[in-house]
Amino acid sequence: MTEAVKRPLRLATYNVEWMNVLFDDRGRLLDDREPSSRYKLSRGEQLAALGIVFTAMDADGVLIIEAPDTNGKRSTVTALENFARVVGLRARKALIGYPSETEQEIAFLYDPDRLTVRHDPQGAPSSSHGSHDAPRFDTTFRYDLDADNISETIRFSKPPLELAISTSEGKKLRLIGVHAKSKNPYGAAGREALIRLSIENRRKQLAQCLWIRQRVEGHLKAGDSLVVLGDFNDGPGIDEFEKLFGHSGVEIVLGTKPDPAMTLTDPHALMALQSRVGLAPTSARFYLAPKKRFFEALLDFVMVTPDLAAKDPDWRIWHPFNDPRIMDIPELREALLQASDHFPVTVDFPTGV
Repeated sequence: MTEAVKRPLRLATYNVEWMNVLFDDRGRLLDDREPSSRYKLSRGEQLAALGIVFTAMDADGVLIIEAPDTNGKRSTVTALENFARVVGLRARKALIGYPSETEQEIAFLYDPDRLTVRHDPQGAPSSSHGSHDAPRFDTTFRYDLDADNISETIRFSKPPLELAISTSEGKKLRLIGVHAKSKNPYGAAGREALIRLSIENRRKQLAQCLWIRQRVEGHLKAGDSLVVLGDFNDGPGIDEFEKLFGHSGVEIVLGTKPDPAMTLTDPHALMALQSRVGLAPTSARFYLAPKKRFFEALLDFVMVTPDLAAKDPDWRIWHPFNDPRIMDIPELREALLQASDHFPVTVDFPTGV
């Protein structure tokens, strides 16, 4: 048995802030002194930091949120595979699903010696009117967002990435990669507009999570081994509007009914749900200029179905200040702070998963 087969299977999710600006239109790395989108950091410095982080993670598969753009001139796959080649990563093959309406794609970078991966979208395409029944993620979902008995149409600006994965040991996995709508009230002028837009964005974010939950339930009923991971722009107790709607989007995707067979597992989300004194893990760190300080939040998750949870996997948030193993490696600690405003989240499954 080879060393690659002996080691646990490691999957990761990592939101890399504006990774697109680090590549030219031909997918070549812009390893220079020009500014990146990270505060007071050059493109070369951010690329170097990302190289350290990806090398340290050494994941078999990484869901990359805010991956480089795909359009008529640019290719996410070319950029990520060039990055992997330059850094020397095992995870050296890339793919995306449906391109987004933004310059931020959802991509998967993986080790082809360990994983066989294909884009495998589920659900039937909806009409332009939309469907209430978990349509394909690049089409339109209908849901009554404001309880007025009139359903609204919902679309993803970044359609979730659905993958069928086979491991080198023959295990079949399903993966759904998510970048849910931000709840930030961008463009609001005045308190009333801010509140109105915040509530509207919260409704849309919850509707996206309800759509994802419908897909999850289909996989659970089919007995699929499923991993749902990514940036949900949400988490238990993250804002005051959660009380208005009853649940966070993360709780909806995990499952709100007391049925273990229909519930996904993420221990970090569970810690946040059970915390009564504000002691909860965090996966993102943002600087708020008006407050002149950093704030942290739990936004990134790796959720698994009961059969995978029964394998006793090991979850880890690569937080530079909260993980002693990282604190002891100054180079990695600084790289995590420079590379992005989010930190990677990994899950290790034992051999044979």
